[in-house]
Amino acid sequence: MAISVLTAFWAVSLLFVITPGADWAYAISAGMRGRWVMPAVAGMLSGHLLATLVVAAGVGSLMAGHPLALMLLTLAGCTYLLWLGGNLLLRPAVPQAGQGGVGDSGSRWAFKGFCVSGLNPKVFLLFLALLPQFTDPHSSWPVPLQIVLLGLVHLCSSLVVYTLVGYGAKLVLGSRPGAARMVGRLSGVAMIAVAMLLVVGQFAK
Repeated sequence: MAISVLTAFWAVSLLFVITPGADWAYAISAGMRGRWVMPAVAGMLSGHLLATLVVAAGVGSLMAGHPLALMLLTLAGCTYLLWLGGNLLLRPAVPQAGQGGVGDSGSRWAFKGFCVSGLNPKVFLLFLALLPQFTDPHSSWPVPLQIVLLGLVHLCSSLVVYTLVGYGAKLVLGSRPGAARMVGRLSGVAMIAVAMLLVVGQFAK
């Protein structure tokens, strides 16, 4: 693939990554819990990778032609985002110097991160609409391989941005429990808002 194509895709991809949403809210929540930023980010990236592989395998186009499948995916993702957002709203994260809460573990934060992105139909539909546009059917590289490469470029941008967001929240809010609670509640509201917008968009079709 041409470097110019990869650069153009990276610029477009970065615009989506730096836009606050459910992923940002989850990264902030992990940052305020102490040491769970990297497991949370790894979980979210695994969800993005799954979406990339689904589109590369051609399953994305197949699902896009089945409204019921997309509706079920949307409702599952929205239900999970509502649950996470409600927990953050009622029990906002507070800075915990290097310690997690009761029952916390890296694998648990990674799994929740995977669900935040992997069950988010917005991520899937974005990849379905965006990735194929930057492929070249006349290239010596197969189109599925081109899609995987573009997905990896997106993952690199996401890794940097989400890590900065998580550790930035830890650094800035680490000594400000009051501000941290407010940001935690705002993160919960953001997750709930994303879920509600997805539901409204689904039933408005």
